Amino acid sequence: MRRPAAVALGALLVLCPAGANGRAEAAAAPDRPPDIVLIVTDDQRFDSLWAMPVLSERLAARGVTFPDAFVVNPLCCPSRASILTGNYSHTTLVYRQVPPFGRFEWFDDGSTLATWLHDAGYHTGLVGKYLNLYPFDRPAFVPAGWDRWWGREHGPVTSLYYDYSMFEQDHVVRYGHTDADYATDVLADQATEFVREAPSDRPYFLWFAPTAPHPPWVAAPRDEGAFSELAVPTPPSVGEPDVSDKPAWVRALAPMGDAQRSAQREHRRASYAALLAVDDAIHRIMDAVRARGDLARTVVVFTSDNGLAFGEHRWTKKSCPYQACLGVPFMIRIPGVPHRTERAIVSVADIAPTIAELSGASTPTAFDGVSLVPLLSTGSREGLPGEVFAEWVGDRAIPAWWEIRTRRFAYVELGTGERELYALRDDPFELVNVVDAPAFEGDVSRLAATLEAYRSA
Repeated sequence: MRRPAAVALGALLVLCPAGANGRAEAAAAPDRPPDIVLIVTDDQRFDSLWAMPVLSERLAARGVTFPDAFVVNPLCCPSRASILTGNYSHTTLVYRQVPPFGRFEWFDDGSTLATWLHDAGYHTGLVGKYLNLYPFDRPAFVPAGWDRWWGREHGPVTSLYYDYSMFEQDHVVRYGHTDADYATDVLADQATEFVREAPSDRPYFLWFAPTAPHPPWVAAPRDEGAFSELAVPTPPSVGEPDVSDKPAWVRALAPMGDAQRSAQREHRRASYAALLAVDDAIHRIMDAVRARGDLARTVVVFTSDNGLAFGEHRWTKKSCPYQACLGVPFMIRIPGVPHRTERAIVSVADIAPTIAELSGASTPTAFDGVSLVPLLSTGSREGLPGEVFAEWVGDRAIPAWWEIRTRRFAYVELGTGERELYALRDDPFELVNVVDAPAFEGDVSRLAATLEAYRSA
């Protein structure tokens, strides 16, 4: 059993007054648990927040931003399972999007953020994407713990922005291809409705999960071409010319020519444009929170389920063991906690333990992730592991891999027996594999032992 919510939130408000690091918003007396809004985008890279001015002003500039945040499995379905439970894929047993070890029906939803907060007295609601292939063969199924449910149907061939279906409680609503059907805007309507109509006598928990900016990156009609003139920088990892030190799966990828590089720049522009509607949704949600008079007791968490490569190391999808796939935006706005950038290594598996502690909810006795409340309240990194563990079960394109990522190193072991080590301070773009360099022998030994401890836990 965790501390009562009022104690957890109250500690933050007392320990984090406004100070030199930023201006804290006035906070209400901690006489009830905080309202909580969790926003999870789809396939959003760590380096794209600049394209979202509302998020930058209303969340990032008023909260704690984590530039060194990562997923623990760079694929939608397993990552969302980790966000819901605070556990790695080898604990949830959701490793991929399809069976075995994947998609919606593989997930045990009997103990999640929704059930813990619901049992703690929260009014809970999900708007948007749940897990891949929801609802499978269970029409109108609402997972445990959710009071209000606007879950997107997610079939094997799903239209993400138009021509889709929503399960609104016990019935299906189908949307077409008019401007009014644009998915991010429809979800924003439903999210703001949830906030407006949530009971005033108890806290609420909203999971807002738009499918943007997932490929094929369709912008809202008002935002089409918004970044068409943007000069997109090309890091040296894009189309990496010499991959002789990379594992076989990377060496098998074709070199990228000018046409492919240009296409990836266009894709990045399109992804930024698709994010603008998410930014508008954040504006509307925060306005609805303000209209209720709840800003001083509302915690907002923002992240994504994985990143996406736009040609880094010749790869143009997710699931890779490199920062392009693993790195995600992550920020937490808590009343009373002044704005700052926090360089601790964190992961999306830390979200559930953190929200659980802030809410005071009773939870399972252990998580793979850790609560960030001590870090948020006092800046203490005691109890933080100092690294992130990530894993991938493998498919036809990329073999299985396991990784330990710290501020200094990214160490990868593949199911093929190959290994990678990147010294990130000197090589932030992960260009030179130094796993066999004598100077790093001790680091490799230490990281390998750490990795084995995570794998066998």
